[in-house]
Amino acid sequence: MQQSTSLSPPSPAPSVSLPAVPTLRGHLQIARFDHWVKNVFILPGLLVAQGMAGRHAHWNGRLFWRLGVGLVATGLIASSNYILNEIMDCPFDREHLVKRLRPVPAGQVSLPIAYAQWILFMLAGLALALRINVPFAIVLAALWGMGIIYNVPPIRSKDVPYVDVLSEAINNPLRMLAGWYIVNPPHEVAPASLLMSYWMVGCYFMAVKRFAEYRQIADPVRAARYRRSFAYYSEPRLLVAIMFYASAAMLFFGAFIMRYRLEMVIAFPLVALVMAVYLRLAFKPNSAVQAPENLYKEPMLMISVVACAILMAAMLVVDVPALHKLLVPTAPISTE
Repeated sequence: MQQSTSLSPPSPAPSVSLPAVPTLRGHLQIARFDHWVKNVFILPGLLVAQGMAGRHAHWNGRLFWRLGVGLVATGLIASSNYILNEIMDCPFDREHLVKRLRPVPAGQVSLPIAYAQWILFMLAGLALALRINVPFAIVLAALWGMGIIYNVPPIRSKDVPYVDVLSEAINNPLRMLAGWYIVNPPHEVAPASLLMSYWMVGCYFMAVKRFAEYRQIADPVRAARYRRSFAYYSEPRLLVAIMFYASAAMLFFGAFIMRYRLEMVIAFPLVALVMAVYLRLAFKPNSAVQAPENLYKEPMLMISVVACAILMAAMLVVDVPALHKLLVPTAPISTE
């Protein structure tokens, strides 16, 4: 397979002297507290729940208390999964020019203590989750369980092409459900069309990340040693998958809009802009999409994301009667 010539292979990482002994810093680093920013994916579930409640929605101290507890609980579960990921990925990270410097492959982590961290973070997260309600705790337990499915043999779904993206991105709808249950009572269920759209959007982001990684490594043999699914993937296959996930995400989003909130169709152009800008970033050397916690450094992406989020939030609560008249069906509709 011909590789892209627009990117040259990354230069070797600088030689550094790392202590091959466990350190407190190493054990803190594997929890990836800086990745807690990804828990913003809880907020759309909360906003949709509040928007669908209409005038019955309440923005009060209790809601913000539940949100704070929910974010910390979700962060603890996420850190538990990150710890497991760091442990299980150690042999593969040694094949990566940058990730070989992570605490576990660098010898800065005691594995028995790391496994204890993994369990303790999970227990603390679920204990906090139960302060909100049982469905919220069940959602976080499912999020933790997906970490095992994704990382641990013999399943280790991250090694299976396409399944790797699907199984990691399912954390998106789980986070949306978490936001939903922060607001709503246990007997209410989030719209399936919205959950499917959120899942496919997550798949889109993950597939773009895979594409950027594959291009950056620029060596199919080395790529396959680092990530086993790369033995199957290629740039064309990843681009086709990206197209599939983007199309599926928008189809399900359209179904949600037509069924629940027609006003949100106004946000479609900005949604498309966010997805286009994100894909464009994958073609940059050392792309930020390989490390999503650094995406805030991309001004065009941040501007489009913030504008899109503001518009979508507004369209959840602002009625536009003229839009309903404009989009009223004009073709005959069968009633049989």
